[in-house]
Amino acid sequence: MSKLMLPSQIESLFDNPPASYQQEHFELFKAFKVALNRGEIRSAEPDPNSPTGWRVNPWVKKGILLGFRIGAIVDMSVDTQRQPFFDKSTYPVRTVSAADGIRIVPGGSSIRDGAFIGRGVICMPPMFVNVGAYVDENTLIDSHALVGSCAQIGKNCHLSAAAQIGGVLEPVGALPVIIEDDVLVGGNAGVYEGTIVKRRAVLGTGTILNRSIPVYDLLREQVYSAKDDQPLVIPEDAVVVPGSRAISTAAGQKWGLSLQAAVIVKYRDAKTGSRIQLEDLLR
Repeated sequence: MSKLMLPSQIESLFDNPPASYQQEHFELFKAFKVALNRGEIRSAEPDPNSPTGWRVNPWVKKGILLGFRIGAIVDMSVDTQRQPFFDKSTYPVRTVSAADGIRIVPGGSSIRDGAFIGRGVICMPPMFVNVGAYVDENTLIDSHALVGSCAQIGKNCHLSAAAQIGGVLEPVGALPVIIEDDVLVGGNAGVYEGTIVKRRAVLGTGTILNRSIPVYDLLREQVYSAKDDQPLVIPEDAVVVPGSRAISTAAGQKWGLSLQAAVIVKYRDAKTGSRIQLEDLLR
């Protein structure tokens, strides 16, 4: 099936659902999912003409949603009595072989079919990668980390233990969470709602980024936040840590309350880089 025909065929089937799905529809979805697994198509991709450097591909998200629509719930259990698993027939666990060059350390990790995993990626147990995600080469996904649906992860990243990269599948036109190359996401950090973390940034332990939390840049004296249809963008090389901001109302001042914030305390330098390079020993 021609890759050039995939977008129009997927959109047509999604926008005009038939009374019942036929074999040709399942074959179309199979071809779509193969392209996802190979990284030939992505829910979002770099675009130098975009203000953020990225653009969303709504038709790919429609294809992913189509899979949920046409799939039936089936038994995916290895042992139904001891550990039952039931999910859509269209989204089993992704098939991986040693030839793929991916390390999946034993212990309960799961990669859903329809996710691209680049060579050299390390999966520490237990972690989960959802459908539509794109994880580029030599990235480390640590224990209890989540890569949500359609999230885009660059090369040589480290998603530390319990890091949460949120999924953005709907609406189909919304940009997913994007982590660019060489980013370190600290333990228990969370990135949500289409946030873009630019190259070489470092998110400290427990940092939360979303559309509602402003980011205060102490060095450049700027405040970054999501605006209208534009996502929150963390600058290249920024080192971000959790912070707080005082509530200025009378009641807030009376009770000494503050709201969550994130703070850029520095930009990466040689010392920061040398600490992160120690992770190469894990590879």
